[in-house]
Amino acid sequence: MRLYEGDCLSVLKGLPDDSVDSIVTDPPYGLSFMGKKWDYDVPSVDVWRECLRVLKPGGHLLAFAGSRTYHRLVVNVEDAGFEIRDQIMWVYGSGFPKSHNISKTIDRAAGAEREVVGQRRGQGSIPNDRGKWGLKPNTPVDITVPTTPEAKQWEGWGSALKPAHEPIVVARKPLIGTIVENVLEHGTGGINIDGCRIPFQDESDLASVVNPTLTTKKGEKHTAGAMTGGIRRIDAGDAKGRFPANFIHDGSDEVVGLFPETGKSAGGRIGNAKGAYSALGETGFTTKHRKGNPGFGDSGSAARFFYCAKASKAERNAGLEAFEDKKSQHNAGGIGRKVSVEKRLEQGKENAPMMKNIHPTVKPVDLMKYLCRLVTPPEGVVLDPFMGSGTTGIAAKVEGFDFIGIEMDAEYLAIAEARIGHWVEETEVTYKTLHDWL
Repeated sequence: MRLYEGDCLSVLKGLPDDSVDSIVTDPPYGLSFMGKKWDYDVPSVDVWRECLRVLKPGGHLLAFAGSRTYHRLVVNVEDAGFEIRDQIMWVYGSGFPKSHNISKTIDRAAGAEREVVGQRRGQGSIPNDRGKWGLKPNTPVDITVPTTPEAKQWEGWGSALKPAHEPIVVARKPLIGTIVENVLEHGTGGINIDGCRIPFQDESDLASVVNPTLTTKKGEKHTAGAMTGGIRRIDAGDAKGRFPANFIHDGSDEVVGLFPETGKSAGGRIGNAKGAYSALGETGFTTKHRKGNPGFGDSGSAARFFYCAKASKAERNAGLEAFEDKKSQHNAGGIGRKVSVEKRLEQGKENAPMMKNIHPTVKPVDLMKYLCRLVTPPEGVVLDPFMGSGTTGIAAKVEGFDFIGIEMDAEYLAIAEARIGHWVEETEVTYKTLHDWL
């Protein structure tokens, strides 16, 4: 466990070539988030080029991005020399809308008083139509109707959608030779499919995917993974869970409701014996399915995808008992606000929540564990050049990996060290400032 304080570009230049197995990180999104100077742009090509250098051939990079600025981040990653392999969607239902109420603004500009027709419960510390913060949960909020003709015309119109997802770029350092040669030489290049399969909910869920009554062309019954009659009937891995997908959700009713119960996908994995399939010594298969073929085992609802709730207050603050409570920088209003904590306090919003972990974008530990496990070989080294409050470090150590974290903010770094120490007992942490490193 090595934690470094300093600018990641400077620190990365001191790391050896081909020395880390994976990079899992949540870098700045370039949204000027809450007035933070570190979020005025996405990481440069130079930063990603250094990441490429220290990553082993075939090693993977997983980096979160903002929905508005994903294109800027992924182009920089690609220009640095990475291969863009995929995109994972982290989808959640708890984001707050930050839309500007156009009708109310029109009435306000005209000096018109709107008629109050009722009240609703406030959602907590979220921006109101004037862009101000600080409503306590369940505080009554007036429901008004437009006054001027122009406001009536634009009633119901706003300026933004509710945030509900963050993309994660999946990139890979180019292989040396074939993927098999790369894996055998460097231990990197592959994705840990079986280690990240989605567990079945119960026996009936398992039965919906692995059908033990399927028969071979000779009429013999088989079990999962059996090789009977020259045909591979069901991949043995299917019994361990569903194939991991490029979609992760928070289990909220809002997200789960998007996925009604569906049938099995019609992938062409099992069929009549034709051609050659030499990898397992089979006679081959076509895309024509026999009756009862389970497809790729992805029937059901959102349960087929990896589930992870957002980080709770208890998870954010675990291990920080000795730290002072401060006004939270947590983004209760979602990504994209340009109002700093200091500005909110200047506006009289003294009821901002108190937190020990003041980092505004803490990811869930379970989510980062899953991502580390997905792309890191056993006993590998995970690098996070934008460590923040240390969730990736927690995840890496819990999963049995070594970890290198870089953070330029000394306060965040201290929080990260305490949080990692809480989650992983007897972990030796080497803490160095950039001066010590150089």
